[in-house]
Formats: sequence, C-alpha cells, structure tokens
Amino acid sequence: MNKNMDMLHGTIGDKLMTFALPLAATGILQQLFNAADIAVVGRCVGKNAMAAVGSNTPVTALILSLFTGISIGANVVISTLIGQRKPEKVNKAVHTALLFAFVGGVIFALICELLSRQILSRMSIPDEVFSMALLYFRVYVAGMPVILLYDFASAVFRSHGNTRTPLICLLTSGVINVLLNLFFVLVLDMTVNGVALATVISNLISSVLLIYFLIRENSEIHFSFKKLGIDKKQLSMMINIGLPAGIQGMVFAISNIIIQSSINKLGSDVMAASSAAFNIEIFAYYILNSFGQACTTFVGQNYGAKQPDRCIKATKIALVQDMVITVVFSMLILLAGRPLLHIFNSNEAVISVGMIRIKYVLLSEGINVIIEIMSGCMRGYGRSFIPALICTVGICGVRITWVYKVFAYHKTYATLLKAYPLSWAATCAALVIAYTILRRITMKDFFERKSA
Repeated sequence: MNKNMDMLHGTIGDKLMTFALPLAATGILQQLFNAADIAVVGRCVGKNAMAAVGSNTPVTALILSLFTGISIGANVVISTLIGQRKPEKVNKAVHTALLFAFVGGVIFALICELLSRQILSRMSIPDEVFSMALLYFRVYVAGMPVILLYDFASAVFRSHGNTRTPLICLLTSGVINVLLNLFFVLVLDMTVNGVALATVISNLISSVLLIYFLIRENSEIHFSFKKLGIDKKQLSMMINIGLPAGIQGMVFAISNIIIQSSINKLGSDVMAASSAAFNIEIFAYYILNSFGQACTTFVGQNYGAKQPDRCIKATKIALVQDMVITVVFSMLILLAGRPLLHIFNSNEAVISVGMIRIKYVLLSEGINVIIEIMSGCMRGYGRSFIPALICTVGICGVRITWVYKVFAYHKTYATLLKAYPLSWAATCAALVIAYTILRRITMKDFFERKSA
C-alpha cells in the first residue's frame, strides 16, 4: 500500500480496511505491551503489585484524555486542510500540534508529580497496595511529554492516510518495552517502578522514531525543527474541535475512577481480576475504535474537499465493517477468556471474577461500535461538541448514578458491571438520533453554500 492514502478518490471499503486494521493492530500491540507490565509484576512480584499497576489505569487515562481529545482535533484540522489542498497551512498545523504536545506534556508531568499523593489518595486504594501504586504513578507521569508526542505524531500520520508508520514504530519500541520489563524486574530486582520505567523508555523510542520519519517525509507533513512554532488560529481550531472530545474523555475517566474506587472496596482479588480482565477485553475496543478514527479521517478529508456523498458512504461502510469484525473478535476473546486470564494470575478466584467482567463487556461491544462510528463521523464534520455532550451525559451520567443509587445497596461485582451495557445502550440511542439530525443539517448547509 502507499504510505499516504488517497481518501478523496476511488473505492472506500478497501481503503477503510487498509487504514483501520494497522490502527487496530497498533492499539492491540500497545495494550499487549501494557499487559506485559501487568503480567510481569503479577507473576514475578505478586498480586498486590499487579493490583497497584491496574489501579493506576483510570487515573492515567484521566490525565491523558484531555490531550488525546486535542490530538483528535489536530487530526480533523490537518485532514480537512489536506482535503482543501492547502499544503502550507497543513505544515503549520503539523508543527503547531507537535510543539503543543511536548510543552503540554512537560507542564502536566510537573503538576502530576507535585500532586501525585493527593491524586491517588482519592482512589480508595488499600494500604498494602498504595505505596507501590504511588511509585508506579510517579515514574509513569514523568514520561508524559514523550507519550503525548507519540499520540500527536501518530495523529499527523493518520490525517495523511498513513497508519503503517506508527505501527512499525510501536512494534519496535514495544519489543524493547517487554525486554526492559524482564531486565528491570528479574535482573535488577525492581518492582512496579521497573515496568513503569520500561514504559517511559519505550515511549521515548517510539516518539523519536516518528519524528525521524516525519523529517524524512517529502509531503506537506514534513517536519523541521527550524519551523517549530504555534499558529494561534490553527491551535484554536484544534482545541475547539478536540477539547469537547478531551473533556468527554476526562469525564468518562472520572466515571471509571468512581467505578475503580468501588472495585477497590471489594478487595485485592477483585482488583487483580478486574485489572487482568481489562487488559484482555480492551483488545476488542481497539478494533472498534480504529474504525471510528478511520471514519473521522475519511469524513474530514472528504468534507474539506466538498464531497458529502463520500462522507455518508464512508460512514455506512465503516459501521458495517466495524460491527462484523468487532463482534467476531469479541466472541473469540470470550471463548478464550479463562486461559488468557491465567496468563496474568493463576489464582482460580481471580480468574473466576475476571470472567464476570469479560462477559459483561464483550457481549455489549456491538452497541459500542455504533457509538464510535457515529461520534467519529460527527467529529469529521467538525461537530465534536454534540457527541461529547451525549457521551458525557449518557455514559458517565448513567454510570455514576448506577454506582451511587444501585451498587451502594447491592455491593457485588456483577451489579457494578451492569453499569457498562446500560450506559452504552442509553448513549447509542441518543447518538443515532443526533447523527440523523446533524447529517441533514450538514448536507443542507453544504448544498446551500454550493448554490450560493
């Protein structure tokens, strides 16, 4: 395949697959390497260390969500400018996005280091786990500048139709991550700080590789240190589009922190089981999310090129492809659930509890497909506030209400997990209605501008 895909002409279905599958593979590999952290500490250090790493997941997700949302905004802005054939503005947007990512990462790393104990103290983490959770968190957040730089550089490549290069860089750094995990824990006798340090180093490597490939680019996304600077207008556009998605992710993460806090109250076995199960079922999410991101990029470029029919067609095809692949993959993971959980921890009680989470989440992933595609399409149109608002109210509102109104009186793990399918169902229904209305308004506005 060509590294930089032409999304404005020719067939759509094969290009969507070619774009989405490497993106899904990137997410899956990233999670495999994250799962390696859990597996190494679970097997070599113990279940408390495993619980410590797992309890950090919602917190780090909250911190990263804001910038992840803005990276989506960068993707949409650059994709639209490419569709409009404005190479100079594309190049300015690339340098703006990368500088913003690095500087923002430095600022947030400093804030998180200063407030680390206060942040984790709100998580109801058991005393026997807290010190290791704090140690992992402090090492991990020190790497935020390179973590964010990787996310934004990947968004630059995605906006140009290239998902292969980020995959190659991640594969390289991920293998190094696994080797460093084993070296730090088994050879240097480190604990959770070893796997956190391995993660930071691997993110540094992947970021450096992506910048290297951007420097070698001959297209409008070429990077040069001499051109680093902030274009205020383009940064404003990225933030206007990406901030709602970022806030959505943050509120979403807050709801997950509330759920994680409830999980923590159920004991270390449930904490370890939930951590292991999350690192398995999340693979299905990366597949469905990859098609949502593909939809955003395709719609963004074709909307910029004033080709609304291709926007609608790309959305329909992405929905069908995503649904089929995600459901099949989810069922395969479900069937292999117990052996996969055994990789993380051989304790039978942990495995049995982990299967409860896997069943509740994977049997509902079809609903999540619709949420991702509808949200991705609307962001491609530059309308990110509506899906952000709906997801915030639908997903986060339902989950928080469920925890305080239902789980508070029926404190079982199964009761807590019902918040996931219920929140997805409510959000899905609202998003379908919103997408139908928004598509009509967007198409009407387009044709009115065209005839004017």
